[in-house]
Amino acid sequence: MDGLKTYEVRTYGCQMNVHDSERLSGLLEDAGYVRAPEGADGDADVVVFNTCAVRENADNKLYGNLGRLAPMKTKRPGMQIAVGGCLAQKDRETIVSKAPWVDVVFGTHNIGKLPVLLERARIQEEAQVEIAESLEAFPSTLPTRRESAYAAWVSISVGCNNTCTFCIVPALRGKEKDRRPGDILAEVEALVAEGVSEITLLGQNVNAYGSDIGDREAFSKLLRACGNIEGLERVRFTSPHPRDFTDDVIAAMADTPNVMPQLHMPLQSGSDPILKAMRRSYRQERFLGIIEKVRAAIPQAAISTDIIVGFPGETEEDFEQTMHAVREARFANAFTFQYSKRPGTPAAEMDGQIPKEVVQERYMRLVALQEEISWEENKKQVGRTLEVMVAEGEGRKDGATHRLSGRAPDNRLVHFTKPDEDVRPGDVVTVEITYAAPHHLLAEGTAKSVRRTRAGDAWEKRNAAEAAKPAGVMLGLPRIGVPEPLPVAAAPGCGCD
Repeated sequence: MDGLKTYEVRTYGCQMNVHDSERLSGLLEDAGYVRAPEGADGDADVVVFNTCAVRENADNKLYGNLGRLAPMKTKRPGMQIAVGGCLAQKDRETIVSKAPWVDVVFGTHNIGKLPVLLERARIQEEAQVEIAESLEAFPSTLPTRRESAYAAWVSISVGCNNTCTFCIVPALRGKEKDRRPGDILAEVEALVAEGVSEITLLGQNVNAYGSDIGDREAFSKLLRACGNIEGLERVRFTSPHPRDFTDDVIAAMADTPNVMPQLHMPLQSGSDPILKAMRRSYRQERFLGIIEKVRAAIPQAAISTDIIVGFPGETEEDFEQTMHAVREARFANAFTFQYSKRPGTPAAEMDGQIPKEVVQERYMRLVALQEEISWEENKKQVGRTLEVMVAEGEGRKDGATHRLSGRAPDNRLVHFTKPDEDVRPGDVVTVEITYAAPHHLLAEGTAKSVRRTRAGDAWEKRNAAEAAKPAGVMLGLPRIGVPEPLPVAAAPGCGCD
């Protein structure tokens, strides 16, 4: 097996970056590379950084990581380093000037060029910087190495037409461009044929889908069409924008059995003046009205959100309006952010920047309130019988507690007693909830039923194929499971929807 080249992809940012990284992995494997073992930590022939430009100090983090690889590259002849994603789109040649040992810089619009650029850099022995200004191919049309055997992202649009003052994503990913509905549904059907039972429709502003193709109801029609795909058990989507969240979408969610009772709806602020300064096109009353309509149509819906604390000009009164909105909305959970300047955004230049200690104090109050609400909402689940789709790697203590973990239809994390019979990721276990914590549910009794699924078969087949690979070709075990809520540093939509 000598001569096989290994690769490692490191991902930062939102679900769009996660989706792009699966494509980057697929492209490299198509080009003959194999995935480096888990924990390789840069010990690979090709290391790719898929970057995010939204978080504060994203560039410092990148250059720090690149610096740590420099001596490793010196000791490993032929090693190549590539930088892609939003930061690459923004900084371009700056990356090579600051880190001249980087071989390839590519943007958000031309991820499909990575293997060609790596080969060109190798032959010409000089860095290749290629940043396309418009989309060359939808990520979903490229080869992929999915991280899950039973759950998949499906990109329905890229780019964003909004101009939020705290967000640089539209400048880096461009105006919204929609895929044709037939292409989306064909991809979903192909994934289901492979054993996938859950898909997440993905877009920077997912429910604006249709604006590019001239159909205001295109998104609700797409949800309903997903309901007609046999074998597709769960449909989710992220992230919508309150501006485009229309009654026909709520009706489609309520009427389509495989569209899950889960909604991620970014609030960002409960203050009307701050929403105006953010250039958000809704106000608190409109937002809470949407939540009320969703709850009336889908009583069991779990609603999550994004909130920014300490936006420039935010007064104590403004912050109290955010706290009021949180109390009224009763979110199942929230991705909360302390405002930080994003270079290149209008908000970074605004007057009224809030002292960090004030932002921190408000942030802690908000987190405490949301923690209390999350716990109270989770306690309402005790006694309910839920169908849990089994995951792998979601429960860090599962080995010690002899439990398994998975996601309920509303995406709440559930830990449950391991059944006597064999259960695989992708299978569905029916359990009764006996305990609630702020961030998870527990089912301590015997499972009521276990349903083996085609998704579980797909997981089993994939694991067997991985195990059967010849010695020396170590791809590492994939992280199997629902595309899970990302940590705060990588919350849905980069926290900018």
